[in-house]
Amino acid sequence: MNIPSLPKIELHLHLDCSLSYEVVAQLRPGTSREEYERDFIAPENCASLDEYLKCAQEPISIMQTKEQLEAVTLDLFEQLKADNVIYAEIRFAPLQHLELGLTAEDVVRIVDEATSKGIKQTGVEAGVILCTLRHFSEEESLHTVKLVDQFKGTNVVGFDIAADETLPIDNHIKAFEYARDHEIHCTAHGGEARGPESVREIMGNFHPSRIGHGVRSIEDPELLDDLKKKNIHLEVCPTSNVQTGIYDKVAQHHINEIYQNGNSLSVNTDGRAISNVSLNEEYQKLNQHFDWQLEQFKRVNTFALDAAFCDEKTKNRLREKLLKRFK
Repeated sequence: MNIPSLPKIELHLHLDCSLSYEVVAQLRPGTSREEYERDFIAPENCASLDEYLKCAQEPISIMQTKEQLEAVTLDLFEQLKADNVIYAEIRFAPLQHLELGLTAEDVVRIVDEATSKGIKQTGVEAGVILCTLRHFSEEESLHTVKLVDQFKGTNVVGFDIAADETLPIDNHIKAFEYARDHEIHCTAHGGEARGPESVREIMGNFHPSRIGHGVRSIEDPELLDDLKKKNIHLEVCPTSNVQTGIYDKVAQHHINEIYQNGNSLSVNTDGRAISNVSLNEEYQKLNQHFDWQLEQFKRVNTFALDAAFCDEKTKNRLREKLLKRFK
């Protein structure tokens, strides 16, 4: 099986956690490889999710101008092309990029336009998901979801909540209500730093169609079956889950059991730089540790496409590509 040649769909991918050494050296000339590895890549085994998240601060500091945001977005498209990704959803929190005078609207417009350029240059199709963060205020969360609404009809396709999962959800309930009222596609990080109770809390209050990570749902078989019954898709990121301490190594990951339970799931990198991994490498690990073959990779990519936030016309076009290449 030639993994690099397989067509892939990636749904859980943070823009600010995916800066290659090449784009960092371009934006911050003189950065050595050693400095890049120290500041932009998280340790293989972090003490906590919080330690992992702190590695996003350095990249965010060089994503504050139009030129920087464009460069980082186009760089990511080259990485996606190298992995033979045919469709990706790229997420980021626009309110983190206002330090040098851009407005949130400016930031979304710049990334949207760079995404269109990346699609044209690489042939990789993509959507953009805007994130609120757990530590944001109610006002900031509402501002972010209203940006998704404002940019309907562009590459912006959905809304997410990320960052420290241990923080309360109260500030974000209104934003997700707004999303439901305005038919905005939603995903939400959960079941990573906290267990099944986190996923139940998200399902009961945010009602997303997808969960970012969600792997700890397996600790509650009833919950896992409920997710399957409701067809809630899990965006699984194996290497990242090892880094944040859910598992000691990929060989201990429960992705295979979740797959065998029949749950809808996809395979993702989370952050290509921060996790120091490509999607090809994620697939190779699953092949090595769980003997995943064409059948499993075809199925999870089909699950991903079904759960994607793009329109039906795009899904049908991508489905043709997928099935043709997986024959």
